Amino acid sequence: MEAIRSRQNELVKRFIALGSDGKARQAAGEYICAGETLLEEAAASGAEITCVLAAKELPGLPCRVVSPEILRAVSPLQNSPGPVFTVRMRPLPPAEDMRRAVVLENVQDPGNVGTVLRTADAFGTDLVVLCGACADPYNPKTVRASMGAIFRQSVVKTDLAGLAEALRGLPLYGAALAPGGMDIRALPPAPVAVAIGNEGRGLTEELLALCQGTVRIPMRPRAESLNAAVAAAVAMWEMTRNG
Repeated sequence: MEAIRSRQNELVKRFIALGSDGKARQAAGEYICAGETLLEEAAASGAEITCVLAAKELPGLPCRVVSPEILRAVSPLQNSPGPVFTVRMRPLPPAEDMRRAVVLENVQDPGNVGTVLRTADAFGTDLVVLCGACADPYNPKTVRASMGAIFRQSVVKTDLAGLAEALRGLPLYGAALAPGGMDIRALPPAPVAVAIGNEGRGLTEELLALCQGTVRIPMRPRAESLNAAVAAAVAMWEMTRNG
């Protein structure tokens, strides 16, 4: 099969769009990844790999051979030798399997969102819900930060109006420094969800109004608020510890 060498090729245009445009990713239900390590991780995780662009044929995969120039053009990594591939977004878990979820509100840093996905996968959190102005979980930077967890972890983006439906009845608690919040170590056992806001402003009043209560992570009085990914890790650990 002759290698694809033109950036005007429709498949090449599709890859470029998926790498740069969140709306294109959502419309297609696919996202883009790069590198042999992530490709191996995706295959081992049972992710649906829809197309691979590589410098040579890769048996057993839906592969198209492309020139090195095309690989550089479509890759989200600088000077990447490839392969570059697309993956189908993971479906949401069945409602009856939902016991633990973490909600992020306005967490804009792709590294933080990717780290939360990685931690959620490690602790067996059933769903990560992204609300408000969160980083796109399928942005190539977020995908890299997840270290392959994106292939195994269910995640959904929604707004406040759709939050209750996304949580499918899970009682929601907001992590906040508000007076009267209970120690997070007293969090009720699953089924349960915890919401985490960004470091600067925390959770919005609108989201807090949807919560059954607030929880606080005990810290020394002089300490600043925790990084959002760290706070989410503490919350997910407590959800796991409590069953």
